[in-house]
Amino acid sequence: MLLCSCDRYHTVKNVFPAMDGIASDIAVGVKRSSDELLSGSLYNSPNSSVTANGSDSKKLRVEDSMDSPPSRVIHIRKLPNEVSETEVIALGLPFGKVTNILMLKGKNQAFLELGTEEAAVTMVTYYTAVTPQVRNVPVFIQYSNHKELKTDSALNQRAQAVLQAVSAVQEGGSPSSAAGESVLTPAPSPVLRIIIDNMFYPVTLDVLQQIFSKFGTVMKIITFTKNNQFQALLQFSDPVNAQQAKLSLDGQNIYNSCCTLRIDFSKLVNLNVKYNNDKSRDYTRPDLPSGDGQPPVDPSVAATLSKDSTSLLGTPSGMVTSYSSGGGFPSSLGAISPLSAAAAAAAAAGRVALSGHSGPGGVLLVSNLNEEMVTPQSLFTLFGVYGDVQRVKILYNKKDSALIQMSDGNQAQLAMSHLNGQKMYGKIIRVTLSKHQTVQLPREGLDDQGLTKDFTSSPLHRFKKPGSKNFQNIFPPSATLHLSNIPENVTEEDLRLLFSNSGGTVKAFKFFQDRKMALLQTSTVEEAIQALIDLHNYDMGRGHRLRVSFSKSTI
Repeated sequence: MLLCSCDRYHTVKNVFPAMDGIASDIAVGVKRSSDELLSGSLYNSPNSSVTANGSDSKKLRVEDSMDSPPSRVIHIRKLPNEVSETEVIALGLPFGKVTNILMLKGKNQAFLELGTEEAAVTMVTYYTAVTPQVRNVPVFIQYSNHKELKTDSALNQRAQAVLQAVSAVQEGGSPSSAAGESVLTPAPSPVLRIIIDNMFYPVTLDVLQQIFSKFGTVMKIITFTKNNQFQALLQFSDPVNAQQAKLSLDGQNIYNSCCTLRIDFSKLVNLNVKYNNDKSRDYTRPDLPSGDGQPPVDPSVAATLSKDSTSLLGTPSGMVTSYSSGGGFPSSLGAISPLSAAAAAAAAAGRVALSGHSGPGGVLLVSNLNEEMVTPQSLFTLFGVYGDVQRVKILYNKKDSALIQMSDGNQAQLAMSHLNGQKMYGKIIRVTLSKHQTVQLPREGLDDQGLTKDFTSSPLHRFKKPGSKNFQNIFPPSATLHLSNIPENVTEEDLRLLFSNSGGTVKAFKFFQDRKMALLQTSTVEEAIQALIDLHNYDMGRGHRLRVSFSKSTI
């Protein structure tokens, strides 16, 4: 699957709201012998003491070797400080029923007991190929020498309550706490409402299907934008599958440190999907039209795209198995860059022709331009929001089309996914990958009427500096603009007048506390695009150049 370890973590309080008292750190047990804590065969009995206290400076005396025979008890080491029981249980949850847990917080270790040895073998085999991570920290997983966990129910009561609640979700039950309070209610609906926070890279319908299908049969998906946030409604065949997915995925990141899933149950119990396209899909009705004059989505092509997306997004070969069969998911993309993942996402959505993979130059073909208005500079400014534009050429014999060379193929994919279908100078532009690898400059001495321009050395590139904060502020075009580098003497009235003069209507304005930045809301996305083209890098005086970008916020 596609998920990475995330920056925002599940806590017991988040997953089980009624268990406020359980969300705190749990001191599990006191110093005891291994015979008291664990039953079963002890392969290295003289050195098998497992306690709930102890210093990491002491040499570990358990599970030193991967040569241990298979066991349904898994030993997990090098856990981060303050890790929660829910996070440890989540490591084993995709592989089968988790029947017991023992946390050794003083040693940053845990023992996890699965329902069957087969599930444990699947888990260890999988995590041998894919390094498991908790809170972005690699952890070590191997078989325990012990065949069964025997924990003190009094000392381990809170951890057991968490485990019971998770088990109830797996079985579709509704457990209660010891005090009789409801801990977890049955899933109210098979439909989940999904919001993507920190969406720096595209998240498509096919990517969501890949992620959520690990937890059951995904029947329908509808994606849309609301309040400048990408959202989706996703329907499972069974409410229990929806509850499993919400428990495991809420708060997780799709790509490294971004694209965070926020999941709630929808009030709807059934989705009505009219079209199969890159915005909505009914997997039970492959015959539905696309809604734009194109033929229905070919299920075999969709399956091929989906498979390609999974491979590019880091799923190891041979590990794409269903949730019900014990298959797991990688905890991290590893060396796969989020921009590469974004490129795969765009391909999965059908935005990229399979025969037109971008090369190192990442050249885009933009068509249906307003040839009376468009210039190389305006295209540089707009496409520069999503990458560093190197060269722009408006075609001499077809001036409603242009070639745009980005720094690399990933930036080209990103620009294409955000700008295809947007309105520029009154016309809906089409953005696709070009077969060209570079944009050729005109021969020396040849006048091409200013249709080609080289921006390689432009000081206006947003992403030239490694680690720039601009990488964290890539959003789809929206009616709200983020303004920065505002001089101290500039007032709200000055900025309202400036943006009104560019042809738009300023509906709302808000200064940030330091007054060096502001949000400005226009009437339409098209007006915001026009304002960004006209006023990004506008000279505000005293050496201040106005910086304009799209915002995910509203005023």
